[in-house]
Amino acid sequence: MAVEIRYENNTMTAVISGELDHHAAAEIRMTIDGELGRCSPETLTFDMSGVTFMDSSGVGLVLGRLRTVQQWNGKVRISDPSPRAEKILKLSGLNALIVRSSAGKKAKK
Repeated sequence: MAVEIRYENNTMTAVISGELDHHAAAEIRMTIDGELGRCSPETLTFDMSGVTFMDSSGVGLVLGRLRTVQQWNGKVRISDPSPRAEKILKLSGLNALIVRSSAGKKAKK
């Protein structure tokens, strides 16, 4: 599991790839939380296009960061989830956060 943090304007994008299970979610949480504490973006976007597996730990990762970002009236989005991730997100009720990016445009660091 890997996470890459990118910035564009006042949006922080966490590009997640690989399996998003309990172990990976803990590492990703620490990385994202450190960056959120440093920059407090208006929008946090999870790019889940590269997620090959996701369980409830991934849902917890999103929900925890949603609570954090809402403290400063920020927003959370989930961009282009893989079919497996999208299934879990919809079952958990997080489908309202899902957005489709236009032409796969990525934020630059």
